[in-house]
Amino acid sequence: MRVVSLLPSATEIVYALGVEPVGVSHECDHPPDAADLPSVVETHVDPEATSAEINEQVARAERAGGVYELDTGTLAALDPDVVVSQGICDVCAVDRVLVREAVEELGLDCEVVTTDPHAVGDVFDDIERIGAALDREARAADLVADLRERVARVRATTDDIPAAERPRVAVLDWLDPVMVAGHWVPELVEWAGGTYGMAEHGAESRPREFAAVREYGPEVLVAAPCGFELDQTFNNLDDLTAREGFAELTAVREDRAFAMDGHHYVNRPGPRLVETLEFLARVIHPDRFEEPPADAVRPLARTVA
Repeated sequence: MRVVSLLPSATEIVYALGVEPVGVSHECDHPPDAADLPSVVETHVDPEATSAEINEQVARAERAGGVYELDTGTLAALDPDVVVSQGICDVCAVDRVLVREAVEELGLDCEVVTTDPHAVGDVFDDIERIGAALDREARAADLVADLRERVARVRATTDDIPAAERPRVAVLDWLDPVMVAGHWVPELVEWAGGTYGMAEHGAESRPREFAAVREYGPEVLVAAPCGFELDQTFNNLDDLTAREGFAELTAVREDRAFAMDGHHYVNRPGPRLVETLEFLARVIHPDRFEEPPADAVRPLARTVA
């Protein structure tokens, strides 16, 4: 089975199902072997730029025709049986329409599987759909069962927490402009024992004035910019901490502000989204859960105090 995965979350799913892709995107880096595979996607944005610069580059790229470009020569040479694409975000990965057009123009005899998750249940459904396309139905069912069991363990620890003890949580998936995370994040926060008042379940992430964050008054704040690992987040921290009123946020004053690896966890709807739930549970209720790894979550407030 020759599989090309065009986004990191799908690459993780394919590997978890026991199949090594023949081609991936430029951002696919987990497991580490994925980074050595041929890339069929090029980006017109510098991922190492600042958050403000990336925002400007994305806007220019979209006006010029798109953020990503398919390497159709490499795609044709790989001759895939299955191509996994996405429809959730034109900024996150190559768009499904472009993929289907390329497959048709190249005359490839392959199945295109499109993911479009907006909730954790959608991610589990994607695992099963990809499993069916790869003839790995049983393995997909086992993987989903294991992930559901881990979710259930977290919820069994938090379901008894009364509303008065569930802190207000804000998760930011961009810093300049500030964006409040949506999609699966509201339910993850609620399962982890918090309340999430800045986005509805399944809603798209969208820019917000920082004044709205101040008005909400988060008691736990998580900075998890999309595409940023922890070091890059800290390199761009002034985009958040220099904003008027940041130091007065309850989460900052009470040392409950954190940076989380948004690239590998919060904004990647694959199997490790359950690890994101476990990390969030720890930062929201540290008395009930184990310390998350330092390469995934780091305290923010004490760093900038």
